[in-house]
Amino acid sequence: MTAPVPAGDQAAGQGAGRAAVPAKRWGYVIPVAAFMYMLAYLDRNNVSVVLPYMHGELRLSHADMGMVSGIFFVGYVFLQIPAAVLAQRWSARKTVLILMVAWGLAAMACAFVQTKEQFYVARFALGFFEGGVWPAVLILLASWFPLRERARANALWMACLPLSSIIMAPLSGLMLDHASWRWVLFLQGVPPLVWAVVWWFAVADRPAQARWISRAEAAHLESALAADEAAKPAPAGGGSYLKAVRRPQVLLLIGVYFFWMTGFYGFSLWLPSVVKELTHDGSSTEVGLLTAIPFALALGAMVANAAWSDRTRRRRSAVAGPLVAGIAALLLGQVVEGGFLRMVLLCVTAVAVYAPYGPFWAIPGELLRLEVVAVAMGLVNALGNLGGFAGPYLVGWLTDTTGTQLTGFAVLAGSLAVAAGLVTFGLRPAPAAPAERGSQPSAATRFAQR
Repeated sequence: MTAPVPAGDQAAGQGAGRAAVPAKRWGYVIPVAAFMYMLAYLDRNNVSVVLPYMHGELRLSHADMGMVSGIFFVGYVFLQIPAAVLAQRWSARKTVLILMVAWGLAAMACAFVQTKEQFYVARFALGFFEGGVWPAVLILLASWFPLRERARANALWMACLPLSSIIMAPLSGLMLDHASWRWVLFLQGVPPLVWAVVWWFAVADRPAQARWISRAEAAHLESALAADEAAKPAPAGGGSYLKAVRRPQVLLLIGVYFFWMTGFYGFSLWLPSVVKELTHDGSSTEVGLLTAIPFALALGAMVANAAWSDRTRRRRSAVAGPLVAGIAALLLGQVVEGGFLRMVLLCVTAVAVYAPYGPFWAIPGELLRLEVVAVAMGLVNALGNLGGFAGPYLVGWLTDTTGTQLTGFAVLAGSLAVAAGLVTFGLRPAPAAPAERGSQPSAATRFAQR
């Protein structure tokens, strides 16, 4: 996961008396954070591989399966803002450590459930503890990567999402061929407890606290981050949390993320079942290997789209464009014949719903100052991820009601269409205040021009 030093870093380091922007952060901060969240994503999504092989032990209907997948995101809401505030005011490193241990224990508890109601509670607890990790890591990355690199940094970290499926879907399938679903859930909850030790010793909250870069490099990087903050306009009303989250841009970001996540999780959590049908009830190992293919392609698309977004700074286009492609692929996938062609369209959809991650999470940092961006990102992630409940449950309920997945996938495509529309036509910063006009364009104004 170690990334080459971006050209912007090399250029920034040229000139007499100027220290090079530290390159080691791409090889220290991002791989450790990416592997940590890969484990979180495994514990979140392994249920999608396990459910088709539970053989009715808990007597789950399609709607129950959707509830098991989706109730995670109800719990996911609660710690978003508290964890973001703790990460900003106290320590992102310590906040993530505590949550990592708690979610590992909750993931292991899923192996011991005896009823579907217990399964709901265990999955809710898993979502509760995992919920604070995402905004806390975004705060951590904001302390290490200037805005000109933010989409690439976000995308390289978030590459753990498809990467976890590339690695873990075949692994889960292989484990299911040799062990019960209970052992699979239990064993996959152990790694976060081990990685918590690595996290504690490898991660620092900010450059000044890191042991593996020089003081000159740390000072240079923190100077660049301070310049980013100085370029943002001072928020009206002193920048209170309440005023920040009531800004139209934040409310629109919540809407975009909600409808995007409805399509995203509805697709990703039901993908193994679709692949299982395409393989005519093949072995769990075969299903796991085929499931990994779309995510491998999505990984490359995430990194490429983020690099394009940083180079052109066209954040909205980098979010909306892939979503439109996903709409077309989802709809075509329900009418075409042939397993190979449907698999191709599943791959296109995977690319489409993963590619916007880096650019999307670079947008809040361009619009909001550091003192309020933590709460705003926590709120966007908390409310937006409720789409992760809506998507899986809608697909399951509509499948039970209509006897076909066609209606469910049509709803997912419609959700992606709403997200793309909000990005394209709604996500525009408010006009600059009169006192700001005539001065240098702010980050928000530059964003509006893209």
